[in-house]
Amino acid sequence: MRDHVATHTLPEAAVRRRVNAYLDEMIPHFNVLSYYKLGYNLAKIFVNLLYKVSVDYQDEAALTRIPRHDVVVYLMNHRSNADYVVVAYVLAHGVHVSYAVGEWARAWPLEYVFKSFGAYFIRRRFREPLYHAVLERYVQLITRNGVTQGIFPEGGLTRDGRLRPPKLGLLDYICRTLLDPAFTRDIWFVPIAINYDRVLEDRVLIRELLAERDRPGGGRLAQLATVASYLASNTARLLTGRLKRYGRAAVNFGTPLSLRGWLRTAPEGVLAWPKEHRLPELERLAREVLQRIGAVLPVTPVPLAAAALLSFNQTVVPRGAVLERMDELRDRLHDVNGKVVRGDARIGDVWDRAWRMLRMRRLVVAEGDSLVVLPRGRPLLEYYANSIAHLVPIRGPRPPFHKAHEVDGTLPRLRPS
Repeated sequence: MRDHVATHTLPEAAVRRRVNAYLDEMIPHFNVLSYYKLGYNLAKIFVNLLYKVSVDYQDEAALTRIPRHDVVVYLMNHRSNADYVVVAYVLAHGVHVSYAVGEWARAWPLEYVFKSFGAYFIRRRFREPLYHAVLERYVQLITRNGVTQGIFPEGGLTRDGRLRPPKLGLLDYICRTLLDPAFTRDIWFVPIAINYDRVLEDRVLIRELLAERDRPGGGRLAQLATVASYLASNTARLLTGRLKRYGRAAVNFGTPLSLRGWLRTAPEGVLAWPKEHRLPELERLAREVLQRIGAVLPVTPVPLAAAALLSFNQTVVPRGAVLERMDELRDRLHDVNGKVVRGDARIGDVWDRAWRMLRMRRLVVAEGDSLVVLPRGRPLLEYYANSIAHLVPIRGPRPPFHKAHEVDGTLPRLRPS
């Protein structure tokens, strides 16, 4: 605060008011009844209504060996805004998680709901040093007091389905808690990998990737209107018995990483280095965690089927060839210890589950014994295949996302029912 006053020649009272406004914006008002009665039950209804949830562990014994007095931070890949709900639901019986939530949720009534669940808000791409000083102190305060946190090291939702490079701000703040000599506990980073057969906002994410001008406008009111419309339409489907599950939502836990253990392999005193020298070392830590997340990323039926379809680099593919390629890819995934959901099932059953979603979303159509990738379907197939591309790279060249995929009129179209 003193630095800000001196730099900007502002009255101390004005700077203090700004700091108090930042604190009011960040600090949650956790309510046990709200979290475990309202939040958990709503999450249970929402998750089980839309998905069949599966949970797996790479090394469950390592998780149980984390000392109870140490601090746990869950680091997750970010595919959907539903990630908050799915992971909170999975962990609800064991621990309450305080999420770092972006500005998108700072609208009534979401802001009140998230704060009552213990989430704290952060401003992304806001560079004011005073704000980041306040945020750093807050994050270190809750870390010192043993609050279990959930953060997304990618810093935002993936637009193309792949894991994004790490953002280091929150990770840096958490790690530097160890500079406090009174803090003698360890901090454990637990990787969590999430994948879906259907990401709720996939088309919006792809549109944002294709062209900046396609980003939905209108601010928070427009976003709320979109959410309300989505909820209303699905409520109508539920009441009329037409609502179908969106396949799998899978959550896998990776092997935890001890921060003090990692520091023994890092240059001495790295956390006290100036930021420009410290962050490259911490990026090594972040990439190691992201690598652990990628190693256990669940392979659900739709990504597996999408990868198989695109591997031919053709518009029309025999159905039998697709099933054979899916079986080959699954074998390769087993070779690299990939986490295939129901990996022992018949490949025909896996395809049937994927086909129901591909057909419902009008991505692929059957023509006799062949499968035809529809023009508007290719970007979505790319999106889902990309989620596992680091595990089983698709053979041959693949065209990138492009608007031509949406307007190519030479390919077969779905006939009106």
